[in-house]
Amino acid sequence: MRDSRLCPKCGSRSPFGFLCPVCLKPVERSDAVCSGCGRSVYTSCPVCGGQTFAGSSECDACGKHLMIRCENKRCGELQFFENTKCTACGKTIKKANKQIDNLKKGGQ
Repeated sequence: MRDSRLCPKCGSRSPFGFLCPVCLKPVERSDAVCSGCGRSVYTSCPVCGGQTFAGSSECDACGKHLMIRCENKRCGELQFFENTKCTACGKTIKKANKQIDNLKKGGQ
């Protein structure tokens, strides 16, 4: 069964643009903050400390993967590393710090 929320070719939620990792509203690199929730669209990478665009799944500076998995076994959606709740199911992400440590070590 296919997931209709994802592009069938690339697997992206939004193959034609970027989405805010918190509220999933469209954002652009030229924006300072998300118009939906007010979150800054730029953040520091947990791996290299460089500034990176929050709508991207990889760091602009070092190229490391910035996504963590929702802990809900029925969900498992990829989430931006700063998210405290899953944008798909709403579950609190409790082990985010452990997953971020794995990002720093080069894992996913």
